[in-house]
Amino acid sequence: MRRAERLFRLVRELRSRHISRAEDLAATFEISARTIYRDIAHLQASGLPIEGEAGVGYILRPGFDLPAMTFTFEQIDALAVGLSFVEAAGDASLSLAAKEVRAKLQAALPEPEQRKLDQAPFFASRRDGPADPKLRTIREAIREARILRLGYVDADGAITDRLVRPLAIWAFTDGWLFVAWCELRSAFRAFRLDRISMIELTGDHFADEPDKDLGAYLSSKLLVHRIGG
Repeated sequence: MRRAERLFRLVRELRSRHISRAEDLAATFEISARTIYRDIAHLQASGLPIEGEAGVGYILRPGFDLPAMTFTFEQIDALAVGLSFVEAAGDASLSLAAKEVRAKLQAALPEPEQRKLDQAPFFASRRDGPADPKLRTIREAIREARILRLGYVDADGAITDRLVRPLAIWAFTDGWLFVAWCELRSAFRAFRLDRISMIELTGDHFADEPDKDLGAYLSSKLLVHRIGG
């Protein structure tokens, strides 16, 4: 990793932590603590508001913004692959947003003639085509922490009326799931979009409750999604 790239990532790491010890940063970047000390000293000499000292830890004072940085070719490829997937697999509004992001990033890139994002040779497709339009409603509910009402068809064909707290969306090769806290079952459940017969945003918002949020779901280490039920 070039030093300029490492310094950029170091600043980003400092911003994400309250206090950063050199030993922890060294482990993150797989370099020596002595190199971290030198990098910190260089950043401080460049005017970055980093406080602290060796053996204690470092804090980057709030209010500092990272300057724009040229993407590496590998990073451009990563963006192109991800955007291509969203363009092909997302719902209509998400696909359009991905195209707009691609155009904005391309216009902002230094040396755009060398770093082609708008004409990158990476493409994606899905056997089942673009996502169901219901995905847009689910994304809005997650963003605004709003309760959803669902009509949901289970594996036996029975329809249940559910109030759920949507938490996350999973994209799979053969379809989409979204994970939610289900008020009917008082448990986490994953719902297939193709089994939703009705979906609507309610006017109710849900509070952040530690035992019902995404962190609780992930910490439960559910390796297999419990579908509906």
